[in-house]
Amino acid sequence: MAMKWYVIHAYSGYENRVKLTLEERIRRYGLEDMFEEVVVPTEQVVDMVKGKRRTSQRKFFPGYVLVKMEMTEETWHLVKGTAKVTGFVGGGERVAATRSISEKEANSLLDRIAEGEMRPQPKVLFDEGENVRVLEGPFANFTGTVDEVNLEKGKVRVLVSIFGRPTPIEIEYGQLEKIS
Repeated sequence: MAMKWYVIHAYSGYENRVKLTLEERIRRYGLEDMFEEVVVPTEQVVDMVKGKRRTSQRKFFPGYVLVKMEMTEETWHLVKGTAKVTGFVGGGERVAATRSISEKEANSLLDRIAEGEMRPQPKVLFDEGENVRVLEGPFANFTGTVDEVNLEKGKVRVLVSIFGRPTPIEIEYGQLEKIS
């Protein structure tokens, strides 16, 4: 039987605890050869806190944990019996009814995790036409309107009013905040 990826539903906010507990249970029961990997899908995000750039982890599928395992009665019960796990996604009331996700879907999620580690995403996304305030730099406390968003560079072109005329400035995501 081959190892396949399965999605486990866990209590929201307890994904990392479920991962650690499941890994500990796998070791305790000596089933390391039946499990290959346990992953919490996260990506890095960048935001500004008190004028300082801060990188943190954000779960892009809160409440879910990915497990690459060989499905047997024993492994199914081990996962299902883990604290804060509500069950498998896609059926899962019995071993035979539990469906795995395809390798393509799993690779897509794993690629997104790897990409998020290499290139952190901004915590707050801006849309064209939104009103924003500049937090730092030579244009600090200026307000303006988002003209263009460049996700690859992590920059936003904002039209600010200087001497009564709209003037475009290019500024980083972390140096802006939305105005309600």
